[in-house]
Amino acid sequence: MKISEKWLREWVNPPVDTNTLAEQLTMAGLEVDAVEPAAPAFSGVVVAQVLACEQHPQADKLKVCQVDDGSGDHKTVVCGAPNVREGVRVPFAQVGARLPGDVKIGKAKLRGVASFGMLCSAKELGLSDDAGGLWLLPEEAPVGADLRDWLALDDAIIDVDLTPNRADCLGIRGVAREVAALNGLPFEEPEYPPVKPECDAVIPVDIQAANGCGRYIGRVIRGIDPNAVTPMWMQERLRRSGIRAIHPVVDVTNYVLLELGHPMHGFDLRSIRERVVVRWANEGEKLTLLDGRTVDLQDDCLLIADAEKPLALAGIMGGEHSGVADDTVDVFLESAWFNPLSIAGRARRFGLHTDASHRYERGVDPALQQKAMERATALLLDIAGGKPGPLMVAEAAEALPARQRIVLTRKRLERVLGVSIEQDTITSILLSLGMELEQREPDTWLVLPPSFRFDIAIEEDLIEEVARLYGYDRIEVGVPEAPLTMVACPESKVKDGEIKRLLVAKGLREVITYSFVDRSKEKRVAPDIEPKSLVNPISSEMSVMRTSLWQGLLQVAGYNLRHQVPRVRIFEKGLVFVPGERGLEQPCKWAGVLAGARDVEPVHGQDGVDFFDAKGVVEAVFRRLQLQPEFERAEHPALHPGQSARVRLNGQAVGWVGTVHPSVAAAFDIKSRVVVWEIDAQAWQSEPVPSAQEVSRFPTSQRDIAVVVDEDVEVGRLMELIEEAGAEFLQNVRLFDIYQGKGIDSGRKSVALGLIFGASSRTLTDSEVNEQVEAILAKLAESVGATLRT
Repeated sequence: MKISEKWLREWVNPPVDTNTLAEQLTMAGLEVDAVEPAAPAFSGVVVAQVLACEQHPQADKLKVCQVDDGSGDHKTVVCGAPNVREGVRVPFAQVGARLPGDVKIGKAKLRGVASFGMLCSAKELGLSDDAGGLWLLPEEAPVGADLRDWLALDDAIIDVDLTPNRADCLGIRGVAREVAALNGLPFEEPEYPPVKPECDAVIPVDIQAANGCGRYIGRVIRGIDPNAVTPMWMQERLRRSGIRAIHPVVDVTNYVLLELGHPMHGFDLRSIRERVVVRWANEGEKLTLLDGRTVDLQDDCLLIADAEKPLALAGIMGGEHSGVADDTVDVFLESAWFNPLSIAGRARRFGLHTDASHRYERGVDPALQQKAMERATALLLDIAGGKPGPLMVAEAAEALPARQRIVLTRKRLERVLGVSIEQDTITSILLSLGMELEQREPDTWLVLPPSFRFDIAIEEDLIEEVARLYGYDRIEVGVPEAPLTMVACPESKVKDGEIKRLLVAKGLREVITYSFVDRSKEKRVAPDIEPKSLVNPISSEMSVMRTSLWQGLLQVAGYNLRHQVPRVRIFEKGLVFVPGERGLEQPCKWAGVLAGARDVEPVHGQDGVDFFDAKGVVEAVFRRLQLQPEFERAEHPALHPGQSARVRLNGQAVGWVGTVHPSVAAAFDIKSRVVVWEIDAQAWQSEPVPSAQEVSRFPTSQRDIAVVVDEDVEVGRLMELIEEAGAEFLQNVRLFDIYQGKGIDSGRKSVALGLIFGASSRTLTDSEVNEQVEAILAKLAESVGATLRT
């Protein structure tokens, strides 16, 4: 925000120079980005009046003017500006004057006519980009006066970069309050007495969106002068703040915005039908804004409307057909408090960023609306005349922010800041910031923040305010004491680094993706879950919170595949955000994506990755952690039917593995097969603690069996049944072959298993092993109809 130093010093004038003032603001948290002159250096430019204007005898585009510069001698000046004419008052660079760019003005002869000086445009003086003609000054400009002195151009523009929480300083009023507190000066705010109504014109106001608007004040002003011109002093203050003068009504509302930090808006009364309504937009409604663009409104857009149509996008921009025009004589002024959450993000959605939205998104003082209205009314009446009507106030008191008292203790303050500050100093600082204090105990204050400091909510906020005003440079540097204690780490706990190293060893690379994702793609990955929407999204592609890590990983995989990376193997650990019974749950997940070639140097004709590559990665981690997962055939909406499995551990579902459905892959612009996995981080947080066992000195016995079962019987089920058979000496079971074809009935398959038997105290006999095998075969036959293949 750019502010004029002279304007600021009219509110509070500390005994410090410009650089010191800028340093004070920066050290107080209002960082000053730059201090620039209000106008470039020039001299010898005065206010002059054109007394006569005749055509140049030798040039069609030049005029020969007689100019009164207040010196008593009229000057002859040759001018080519299209708007030069008799009677106008303009800046005049006298002979010997110096203009920006070190241009020296001397006597010249143009097409045979001597010219003594130059009539100037605002651009030639470095005050505007408008080079369309001379800078026409108002009639009250005193002829002969030095232009720099008359416009007080020897001023500095202080560019303050505010953090979002300091919306109270988005106006001269707020910055002046800070400067007064920093220099120990009293802050005396000007009084804005109520303007007495001179007509009974009213427009009823109806707040239908109480959760978006807590207070709305309107006033009708009839009969303003449509030919009125904004005074030069106001135009200059607007210019120095980066705002161009447009129309007296617009300029007054902009002036109040800069002075008090409160946005306002002026409507042409002719455009309002019956009443003013503050409401939410209807889905599909349209509004043409002041910049000429027509926007499609959504039901979360707050509108200012009348009985028939929308008039403005509340807190952001007015409508094209409701704004003031050159022939406007009756005006409706608006001053309102809008809930920041009802404004935040809406301007960005429509590609807008206005001075009003910048302030409303951060919050304005809920007690400032009437003061802003009275100030704007008085200014407009002084400039354009008119007859004001009474104030129309609509209020939803329950929607206005409530001020909460905060307890501040000196003990807590000293502990946080590490410095002891006198009690009187603390009290003085808080009072200078507009706080209301109640001393409960010698070192305890009950503090009520002022309405304009809605960013102060907890004790630490008050401590920060004391530190700012006390001075960070006065807080001594010290080494904090941090006694450290060794925390026991259970042997069973698995460190993330160990899992990451294992995944990297399997050829995967770690990536980190955004938690904010695209709604339409999120619905592809998890159609059964309604994701949490962001109130103020960065963009439409980052509008909801992810419910799975897959979307971000698939985005990365698709990008790499499109950029000629033939082999993508990536993983990520992160939080997902899933709505649950207790609100938004944030479980942690491990997930990975494999796409493209299986090997770094693929053999000619070799297929890409498939389901078993992803399954192998997951199994490798479980195996390293000495855990026995189960893979259960199951369907997932984002995975290919028949190529997906739910992962279970100890009977609990802990994740998924499978091939991405082609339609989902296409949504991410992936044309090749891609496989994914996702596991709850909880499943990989701990592992069984190893226990030493005596190594048997006796040999083991192995029996290989091949059983024929129905083809839909899972191998994992067979292994479960073998364990349930209760074989006393069975040590291990391994699969080494599955066969379907000649010699096997249709719909059946042969599964070959290796059974390892052994005992720690003796060598088993063949009869003992055979009994064990018979018991296993009987169990398989009973449970799944297995027959021994001969």
